[in-house]
Amino acid sequence: MEIENTHPIHSRITFDHLAHLAHLAHLAHLAHLAHLAQSIWIMCLRFLINCDRPQELVRFNNLLTVVRTSLKNLGKAVKGLALMSGELDAVGRALFDGKVPALWLKKSFPSLKPLGPYVKEVLERVAFFQSWVDNGAPTVFWISGFFFTQAFLTGAKQNYARKCRIPIDHIDFDFEVRDEPGQVDTAPEDGVYCSGLFLEGCRWSADFHELVESEPKVLFTPMAPIWMVPREMARFRAFPHYVCPLYKTTERRGVLSTTGHSTNFVLDVRLPSTQEPAHWTKRGVALLTSLND
Repeated sequence: MEIENTHPIHSRITFDHLAHLAHLAHLAHLAHLAHLAQSIWIMCLRFLINCDRPQELVRFNNLLTVVRTSLKNLGKAVKGLALMSGELDAVGRALFDGKVPALWLKKSFPSLKPLGPYVKEVLERVAFFQSWVDNGAPTVFWISGFFFTQAFLTGAKQNYARKCRIPIDHIDFDFEVRDEPGQVDTAPEDGVYCSGLFLEGCRWSADFHELVESEPKVLFTPMAPIWMVPREMARFRAFPHYVCPLYKTTERRGVLSTTGHSTNFVLDVRLPSTQEPAHWTKRGVALLTSLND
């Protein structure tokens, strides 16, 4: 496929995506400026985890800058107003094939989605952080919306450690599934309510309050909100459970970043189960923050 034969299509695709994405940089920029204006007193807020928010906004601003710039430059290139470089050629071919350009993925959160669902997810993530800036910290955090999920969760543990004056290496998360009406209407005193997760290989039963077998031909199911509550490890609740790994994508593999965290694995979550752990291990049961579509 020669690039010149797809110029009209590239032009249409480029401006279709610009229409959806051009204002995102403006939204993220407003959110970033709003945070900077609050930076003097942000440490006084109840949620220390807000300290991770500017880092997330910077990451989104970097992504949106790359998206917006590449689409504008591609639009100029297909009109003959700028040079069609190899990088822009690759962006155009990816858009033509309905894939996320590699140039974007270099600055992006991990994603295996095709182009359409990816753009939708970017819109949803920016809206989540814009709402956080405009309306304050939410009662339930959409954990799937973060670039660096581990930093957000570490902030929640640090908040508890400083409040209780306990060394942070003596603290970890205990987990309680909040699957009954009204259980997440108000923010918890410690820890965070997290939603937006999916179970692969099984499902959560609100009737039995434990993991159960998946319905026939259903691989992924939404998970109920989870209260991630920091506690001293010596005081963890004892209950029959499965240690369920939480990954960002279905790929379930990543590399260690410079922070020492995996680019895909987040943490292990203890979920109630009367089955032996090996039962779910053989089924490859895991929690995911994002699916492939």
